[in-house]
Amino acid sequence: MSMRTSDRNDLPDEPPIRRVFRDVITDRLTDPRPPQAAMLFQSSVDPFWTVDRFFLADFYSEILHQDTCLPHTADGVPLLAALAIDNRVPPQDRFQVISLLFSIATVADRHLAEYWPDTPPYADPGNENRAREAVRSCTPVLLARWAPECPAVRLALAGLAVVFPTARTLPALTPRLEGFVEQHPRGTDIGDYVRFILVLAAGNDAHTLTTVESLTTAAWEGTSRGAPASARTLHLLGQMLNRVGTGLTRSHSGE
Repeated sequence: MSMRTSDRNDLPDEPPIRRVFRDVITDRLTDPRPPQAAMLFQSSVDPFWTVDRFFLADFYSEILHQDTCLPHTADGVPLLAALAIDNRVPPQDRFQVISLLFSIATVADRHLAEYWPDTPPYADPGNENRAREAVRSCTPVLLARWAPECPAVRLALAGLAVVFPTARTLPALTPRLEGFVEQHPRGTDIGDYVRFILVLAAGNDAHTLTTVESLTTAAWEGTSRGAPASARTLHLLGQMLNRVGTGLTRSHSGE
């Protein structure tokens, strides 16, 4: 099979989202780029890259592989941050990118809760801490885009806001999420998610734990009561964010 390539590796059958990602990273990040950027520019052809979702799965896996922080996970965070703030990237993909940043920032806590009292397999505190701090460093820039962002992306940003709480961002969540509370009742994925975010923003540990227990009993995979409450909280929040994202994807696809 013959396939023409150019200096920018414009493959005739490459997925459109790959071209968008490549253009964004070209414009926003200078050399040397993180190693994962090679997937946007390399000359080799992956047969699965003819479909957007296959490319995206491969690309994201290069940064966070099977929900495990690797030595280069922190290096890939600037790629995600650049994609998250560029309007050329479709909203549903910006939501996914920010959700991945949430996963990177919370992987240690979520696994601690999931495997308690055992040690999480493949735990690597050094890589996990580096990756978490990389996400922390880019979060203020992401949150600063709240006003022009679409509702879906705001939902993902709200999750990051409570992972890295500040005296400025937490009080802002109540007015920022008011519209979601009004539009989405309790018992819906978005409604429960935003209400849980507001509970976390209030900073009442007892109320947070009660809410974790209540939501877990209702619909979510539980964790050991012996695990640290903060880890259990992020484990639950991660499940809720994933379900919100699944619902948004289905809505976007017309299912």
